[in-house]
Amino acid sequence: MKKKTLVLFLAAAMACSALTGCGNSSEETAPAVTDVSEGQTEEAPEEEAAAPAEEAPEGMYKSELTGEWIDESLQSQRPVAIMVDNEKTALLHYGMTQADIVYEMMNSTANGEITRFMAIVKDWGSITQFGSIRSVRPTNFMIAPEYNAVLVHDGGPFYIDAYLSNPWVENFSGGFSRVDNGKPREFTEYVMTGDLEDRFESTGVSTEYDDYYPGPHWQFASESSPVDLGAASDSIDCTLVDLPFPHNESQLDYDEASGLYLYSEYGMKHTDPANGDAQLSFTNVILQCAEHHQYDDNGYMQFNILNESGEGYYITGGKAIPVTWSKGADTDPTKFYDADGNEITLNVGKTYVGLVSQSRWDELVLE
Repeated sequence: MKKKTLVLFLAAAMACSALTGCGNSSEETAPAVTDVSEGQTEEAPEEEAAAPAEEAPEGMYKSELTGEWIDESLQSQRPVAIMVDNEKTALLHYGMTQADIVYEMMNSTANGEITRFMAIVKDWGSITQFGSIRSVRPTNFMIAPEYNAVLVHDGGPFYIDAYLSNPWVENFSGGFSRVDNGKPREFTEYVMTGDLEDRFESTGVSTEYDDYYPGPHWQFASESSPVDLGAASDSIDCTLVDLPFPHNESQLDYDEASGLYLYSEYGMKHTDPANGDAQLSFTNVILQCAEHHQYDDNGYMQFNILNESGEGYYITGGKAIPVTWSKGADTDPTKFYDADGNEITLNVGKTYVGLVSQSRWDELVLE
C-alpha cells in the first residue's frame, strides 16, 4: 500500500496571508500637483485596452457547468445528478465521461468507508447508458439543489425523507432499465437512452430551470487567458492527488500534455465503455474538508455542510492552492475562496469535487 503523506502547508499559508499588511500609514502624503501652463492641455492617461470579448460560435452558448461552448438549445435545460455505485463489483462504469461535474464522497462509515459518485450531467438527452445507479444519501440532497438538478437514484435510507419534502427537491427513484450483465441485481440498473425523457414526461417535472435555480454556480476564465495557479504565493506543485478513501484508493494523476487530471481507483484506470473506453479526466480538482455525522450502527451518515465553512484545495494545471469554503442553505452554491478572500475562477473544462471527512483530511497526499 502507498504510504500516506501529510501535507502541512495549509495553515501556515493561510496565517501568512492573514498577516499581510492592508492598513494605511498614519501620515498621508498629499498627491503631487502638476502645473499646467496656460494654453496647454493636460493629456489624459492612457486606458488599458479591454480584452476582446469572446465571440460565441453560431448556435452555441457557454455552459454554466464547464465554461465550454455547447448547443444553445440546452441553455435553459436543468441538469440531472445521477448516483453511481462505486463498489468494485459495479465496474466498469458506463457514461461517467459525459458528466460535467463529478462529486465523490464517503457513502457509509461501514464497508471500508466506501465512496459513491454523484455525476452532474447537463446534456442528459445524449445518454446511451449511465451507471449502474444506486441509492442516495442526505448529503446529496444538500448539493444537487445548488445546480437545480434532479437527483436520479434508486431509493435510500429513511434519513432522506425530510429532504424529499423540501419544495426545491426533485428526484426520480428507481424504475430505470435493467441490463443483464451477469452481476447481482443491485448492480444491473442503468439510465438508458430515453429513460430520462420518459420520466420527465410521466412525472410532469420541469426539464427547465425553475424558480429555485440560484444561478450559475461557478465563474470561469477564458480559454485564451486560463488560470495559472503558479502565480500565487501559496501555490505548490501538484501532479498527484492521492485521496484518503481507503476502500477504493482514488487517485488523480496530472497529464501535462493534455492539462488533465486522470482518475484511477482500485489500482486501475477508470475507463468508460460507453464512450470509447476513455479515461475519466478533469481540468479542475476541488477538495473540500467537512465533518461528518454518523446516524446509526449501520454506517449511515451525512456531511455537515449546511451553514458551515471549512478548508480545502483548488488544483489545476499541475498546481494547487489552499482555499476556504462556505455554504448557507440548501439552494445556496458552495463558494470557494483563495487566501485573499477572492472567489476562485475555474479553467474551462470538467470538474472533480472530492468531499473528504475531517477525520481523514490529514491523510490526503498532494505532491
